[in-house]
Amino acid sequence: MIEYLPLKKITEKYASEIHEAVNRVVDSGWYLQGREVEAFEQEFSQYLGVPHCVSCGNGLDALTLIIRAFKAMCIMQEGDEIIVPANTYIASILSITENGLIPILVEPEEDTYEIDSSLIEQHITARTKAIMIVHLYGRNAYTPKIGELCNKYNLKLIEDCAQAHGLRRVQGSKVQGGVYQAYSFYPTKNLGALGDAGTVATDDKELADKVRALGNYGSGKKYVFDYQGRNSRIDEIQAAVLRVKLQHLDEDNAIRRKIADYYYQNISNPHVRLPKYTEENVYHVFPVAIDNRDAAQVCLKEQGIQTLIHYPIPPHRQKCWQDSAMESYINENIHLPITDRMAQQELSLPLSQVLTFDDAEYIVEKVNGIM
Repeated sequence: MIEYLPLKKITEKYASEIHEAVNRVVDSGWYLQGREVEAFEQEFSQYLGVPHCVSCGNGLDALTLIIRAFKAMCIMQEGDEIIVPANTYIASILSITENGLIPILVEPEEDTYEIDSSLIEQHITARTKAIMIVHLYGRNAYTPKIGELCNKYNLKLIEDCAQAHGLRRVQGSKVQGGVYQAYSFYPTKNLGALGDAGTVATDDKELADKVRALGNYGSGKKYVFDYQGRNSRIDEIQAAVLRVKLQHLDEDNAIRRKIADYYYQNISNPHVRLPKYTEENVYHVFPVAIDNRDAAQVCLKEQGIQTLIHYPIPPHRQKCWQDSAMESYINENIHLPITDRMAQQELSLPLSQVLTFDDAEYIVEKVNGIM
């Protein structure tokens, strides 16, 4: 079986370095808020070209803490609106609702899977405070139009970079309002830890300081609590592992690009629709659209190819919104045919830095044989 994402093999690729890093932490006797976390924040900040990185528990916390910090800075308040793509992992939307704000769902472009910037302006109201873009599947979601709208309406641009480690275009997405990026280091990510971890990257020192305090029980000084915060931190072992993997991120992404390029050049089945090709892509996921997706997945599995579906139930059709403010918004305002169609057609092919070209050739052969 060709695994969709063989995490054990990915970790084994740098096993000796990882073991050395973990042992270094164990031998140090310091396991939280120590030198490894500080070093990783500095190294990731330098890698991104953004002055402040604040580590936290996971990607959802990173997004949530950004919005929570905006509330603490009196830039946002409950009842305000944030525009967000309709086709995203639910964490993007949960970060908004958890803060008491309203997510305004906007359809994607069908050939890019990213938010359709031409549809955003019609959703902007007096309550709109930010546009959240999601670099879904490792594809660049930023467009000059989005930057223009942020500047025109004085909106913050929040970037969900959970699937975009190493996406260089992210650094070019700065608008007048500043850089506000949330990263997840869930093990399956291009830059993955051995557990949950996340980071906020920003050029806004005030926001960075508030995020750090909010993630530390609301405390910026020991036993002094200025906010009702939470416990959201990464430990020294995760930081040490991430420091190792960060050194190899560009190399790993280059391998992913070569595999993806092979798919683009050789998948010729007219029933399998590939997303628009762009060079601004780190290929966290390689999605294709197939009308008979479920049958195709079964067929590929029978031929020894494991695939995944991202995401079979779109956020606006999840039961979690029942008996909430979101329920009436969804029932009264939502018509998202493109998002619904993507949920029914999307299939993710195997793609990783340890996938061999022999395996890629076999995958292409079988995908081309799907009817």
